[in-house]
Amino acid sequence: MDFRILDASAFYAGVPFGSASDCYTTSLVYEEIKHIKKNEDALGTLLETNRLKIMDPDKESTNTAIASAKETGDFPQLSKQDISIIALCINLQGEIISDDFAITNVAKNIGLKISPIMTNTFQDVGKWVHYCPGCHTNHTSGKECPMCGTPLKRKLLKGESPSIPVNK
Repeated sequence: MDFRILDASAFYAGVPFGSASDCYTTSLVYEEIKHIKKNEDALGTLLETNRLKIMDPDKESTNTAIASAKETGDFPQLSKQDISIIALCINLQGEIISDDFAITNVAKNIGLKISPIMTNTFQDVGKWVHYCPGCHTNHTSGKECPMCGTPLKRKLLKGESPSIPVNK
């Protein structure tokens, strides 16, 4: 069975409030968004009717999510909440609902289902590399080029997938 796993942007866009589908999120995301529609207790209603389930991923899925994010180069851009959403998707084999590019890039690179909320589908996924606009060299990480001292920039190497398969 497919499960919809919501990140914070899905709540801000109102996805669970206008849907009859059951949804999952993690306790980290819930803590971040629990103020939404607090006066109407909309989240409380979703929880009471069991349309929103709060579940945390297991350690193995979390470790896989972290390793995958590091492999694609997205790890520095992802919060603990973002990692927990990717890990829960690995855990449940569900579908992430998110507009976050870093989440999308990691998820697509490891074969997870992901759907955007308000943006077009992200076509380009790959691996991030740090490059020096001064001496035109590529680096795996850092803020400054070790060769010439120029501040490094990031670019996406499209079509470059990490070697961590999750869904087979």
